[in-house]
Amino acid sequence: MSADAREWVWEHSSSRGTARLVMLSIADRVADDTCVAWASITSLVERTNASRTAVRDALTALETNGEIKVLDHLEGPQRTTVYRLPRAAAWLAKVTATRHTDPEAYVEPPEESDPVPDLDEETQKGLRRYGIFPKRGTESGPLHRNPNGTESGPSRRNPTRRRAGIRTQHGAGSGPQNRREPKVNRKGSSSGAAVTPADAWQIDPDSHTWARQHGHLDRLGEDGLRAADAKWRSHRAGFNPRTAGAWAADWRSWIAREHSPTRPGSHAPPGSGPAPTGGMTRAEAHTAALLAALDEPTGTED
Repeated sequence: MSADAREWVWEHSSSRGTARLVMLSIADRVADDTCVAWASITSLVERTNASRTAVRDALTALETNGEIKVLDHLEGPQRTTVYRLPRAAAWLAKVTATRHTDPEAYVEPPEESDPVPDLDEETQKGLRRYGIFPKRGTESGPLHRNPNGTESGPSRRNPTRRRAGIRTQHGAGSGPQNRREPKVNRKGSSSGAAVTPADAWQIDPDSHTWARQHGHLDRLGEDGLRAADAKWRSHRAGFNPRTAGAWAADWRSWIAREHSPTRPGSHAPPGSGPAPTGGMTRAEAHTAALLAALDEPTGTED
């Protein structure tokens, strides 16, 4: 489902620059058609390789134009902020409704008038399997407080279970959103994270787990995954060095769009259209152009 949310960002979002990278980072963590995901400012800074101020400004702009919505009554693990992509949710609902009877039916482009599905009580309960709960003290759910705690003392919430995060409905492993960012190749904090060229970045355990749990390893096979990784490194050889988190996010986006060697094009998301020339899909061309543009100083860096 995160691939469908990312596709909406690529094809229909009006965001640009850092705001677009922030949108893609949040969309990458969407687990189902509600288009709800949690993210911390720190993780968004690491994924976008932008300053904290730039990320906050981007979130404010995206919320103002209605492309994201902060769900104040919900919170993710470690009290992280919960976001929703309402226009993406409306688009996915439209696609589902149109293709319910005819899988090959043409879907009209998204419009401002497309209704956004409600997050009713049952739907919000379903978000709990992704580590998203009502905030303590809200009317939409029970308190998540240790019964031994006192009202006058500090909050003594039960800690989130290790590696708890967005999980697929039938799987035990982590889903598209993990509580921890990839730790390999990283030598410092988010404000001073080391950067490396693409060919020096190594596939971290979280990315390999992600590829297996989302079916990309089964779809491509070990040899196909290695070939896709080699092609990614070839295309990224001329890019400026980036943090491990930024390379991991870019690598996952590439692998998600890599065609199966046995069924070319079978996993291309709806509406992606024919691939452009030059050996890159449309999404890959978008990614290359966007990251290349961000390599140029804009004068807004901290």
